[in-house]
Amino acid sequence: MIEPTGPQLATAARTFGLLLAPVRLHLVALASCGEHDVGTLAARVGVSVPTASQHLAKLRLAGLVTAHREGRRQLYSVDDPHVIALVEQIFQHVAPDGTLAPDPPSPEPAHRVAARTG
Repeated sequence: MIEPTGPQLATAARTFGLLLAPVRLHLVALASCGEHDVGTLAARVGVSVPTASQHLAKLRLAGLVTAHREGRRQLYSVDDPHVIALVEQIFQHVAPDGTLAPDPPSPEPAHRVAARTG
């Protein structure tokens, strides 16, 4: 990886800053799994609809979630594969009890496997 530029660092810091709030991270995680209306998201996250709407508006402005109308409902989702990967990676790294999950064992170098089987 090359060294990040100043603008990259600033944008990344703003993005991570938005995801510091557990409510926002939860909303992004749910929206990463499919389309949901604000009422469903609010209920799943445990906040009021107006609170969820305010958080979703900030996440939309930052480009982390998208929304489209289906009849009278506004449906929210995450379409950016980078955001989806980021959410998947963090929850693979953090165990359900909140501890950091251990890294998986690294594969053995090919020359060691060949020496054992050869």
